[in-house]
Amino acid sequence: MVAARAGVSTATVSLVANGKTEGRVSAENIARVTAAIEELGYVVDGIGSSLARGGSNLVILAAPDVANPFFAKVIGGVRAALGSDYQLLLAVSDAGQLPTPEEVRALMSLRPAGLLVDAPDAAFLDRLHSTAPVVLLDAPGVEHYAPSVNLDVGHGARELAKHLAALGHVRVAYLDSTGGTATFRVRREAFLAQAAASGMEVPDGAFASTPIDVGAAAAAFAGAWPAWQRSGITAVVCCTDTHAYGVLQEARVAGVAIPGRLAVAGFDDLPYSATSSPALTSVHLPAAALGEQAGRALKELMRGRVLAEPQRTLASTLIERASTTGQAGNL
Repeated sequence: MVAARAGVSTATVSLVANGKTEGRVSAENIARVTAAIEELGYVVDGIGSSLARGGSNLVILAAPDVANPFFAKVIGGVRAALGSDYQLLLAVSDAGQLPTPEEVRALMSLRPAGLLVDAPDAAFLDRLHSTAPVVLLDAPGVEHYAPSVNLDVGHGARELAKHLAALGHVRVAYLDSTGGTATFRVRREAFLAQAAASGMEVPDGAFASTPIDVGAAAAAFAGAWPAWQRSGITAVVCCTDTHAYGVLQEARVAGVAIPGRLAVAGFDDLPYSATSSPALTSVHLPAAALGEQAGRALKELMRGRVLAEPQRTLASTLIERASTTGQAGNL
């Protein structure tokens, strides 16, 4: 129909629709085909094309929680790396949970060119059996399964513990995520180990966990703060900035001075953390770089190349701001 409308062959339509016109189709015919496509609302049959080619330009990204603002930056990095050559499809499930291997394998019927998996565990990877190239993101402990790009969250967690200890804090609380991904375990264990080495204590009753949600974190802090206050807690470390926003919000409602009475810190260094009231001390995790480097690695694999550096780790950095120091941030 497009060919008939434009007065050209179907082969010419195919070249125009797939962006392969250079040196093969005249500018006049490109304009005629483009106009016909717009008039008829024609869309290339991606599945049919993938069957013909034995593959597709589709990349699947399996992730546990796209609602987390941190992940929006990861997606942006992936898209920047893939460019216009590939289309990105997100495979998501309930917040904090990866799609099951069966759900991801069902998407393999689309013949994806590659697969990115964020925060997987060994049980997931054992059952995945992907025939397409795979790159893992933020996957501590399972790097041997596939090429991966990780974040050195442990370093940032240790720096945060040292920072609070240097400010004189002795008893601190920890607000964790209910999501069971390894990255939260790594940051928690690294912080607790360094806290103990620095002379700080996290009492048994000074732990709480919620989904990555401002309201849930605020409610958890509201319920825990009276007991924490009585036990001498002077700082709260949150496993994400989103949790920390909830603590800051509820602290304002309760009239708790930040950081005069209570220091608050988080992980991720989301854009709002620099402008929150007060500005939030946070462990900077390079989300965009994580996505971009994973996307670049996968692109190399999809082109049949061998990665010079199959395992990469990106540094984390502590950004000190007013929520712990009472002063402007140190960038």
